[in-house]
Amino acid sequence: MKGAIIPCSPPVCHKQDWKKQLATAITDPGALLELLKINKEQMGKGNAQSLFSLKVPYAYITRMKQGDPNDPLFLQVWPHDAEFVTSPDFIADPLEEKSSNPIPGLLHKYKSRVLTITTASCAINCRYCFRRHFDYQNQSYNDTAWNSWADYIKQHPEIDEVILSGGEPLLLPDDKLARLLQQLELLPQLKRLRIHSRLPLVIPDRITEEFTALAKSSRLQWVLVWHINHPAEIDDAVQDAAKLCHDAGIVQFNQSVLLKKVNDSIEVMQKLSERLFTNRIQPYYLHLLDRVAGVQHFEVTENKALKLYNQMLVELPGYLVPKLVREEPAKSSKTPINISEAPI
Repeated sequence: MKGAIIPCSPPVCHKQDWKKQLATAITDPGALLELLKINKEQMGKGNAQSLFSLKVPYAYITRMKQGDPNDPLFLQVWPHDAEFVTSPDFIADPLEEKSSNPIPGLLHKYKSRVLTITTASCAINCRYCFRRHFDYQNQSYNDTAWNSWADYIKQHPEIDEVILSGGEPLLLPDDKLARLLQQLELLPQLKRLRIHSRLPLVIPDRITEEFTALAKSSRLQWVLVWHINHPAEIDDAVQDAAKLCHDAGIVQFNQSVLLKKVNDSIEVMQKLSERLFTNRIQPYYLHLLDRVAGVQHFEVTENKALKLYNQMLVELPGYLVPKLVREEPAKSSKTPINISEAPI
């Protein structure tokens, strides 16, 4: 029936090892269409996976609506033919991250914090990903790399925060994450560990007892930045995961990307902010799309973004309004969009 949510299969309905769920992620476009009862005449064959592979775990698919080619969760993962369209404004490295990559696996863009490319893959391949063309092969992900990161941090006493990113940092098993954490905690200058992750949203079972125990016992302040773009992504399992993080003392924020036909309406953004806050996740950033090659069909114009933001300021209390920003190369921070110019 069109509009129906896919029923939950037993392996997903009951708590299951997150690595097993990851191993059974859908990677074939035809299989995804069949699950969702969407035909190829509506969406094409998913040929753009030759540019960037399809990968989506079943736990995320269960939140999509069957028979709806415009489902906002489906649109975020479907390899649409529009990705073949080229534009000189959309390039492989729009943030010029190569210039901020002093040693393998580490980016130092902002003064007081460094970002680590902790792993080379993700739990889900979001089609708008700004690192879809990133040179992961020339990074490094082993204990030797961690030693290099520690040495670099020691040489820069202004650094007081490490951001685990990727790829997907929480693809690190808990025992390996514990080893990395042990190294970082030996650096007295560090105050915080920040984790940017989509995995707890995609497979909420990733928030294990071992993970929360690490957070509870750490001397560092833990911050988890979720990547949630639409309120329909937040199901009961996600709410449970957020509660586990909260109970472990993890500060939780969310950053969204403004995406055409996904969340570019006041109704969606208002509901998203409300649902986030109800689940102890603070709305933090609303990003304009990074202009990476292949994603131009997701772009929302700055003028429309400002109109939407002005509506959010009217409809929501200030603490539920994320900062509207874009990221630009060679800048010392995120660039706030000038709200004073927001059309009424």
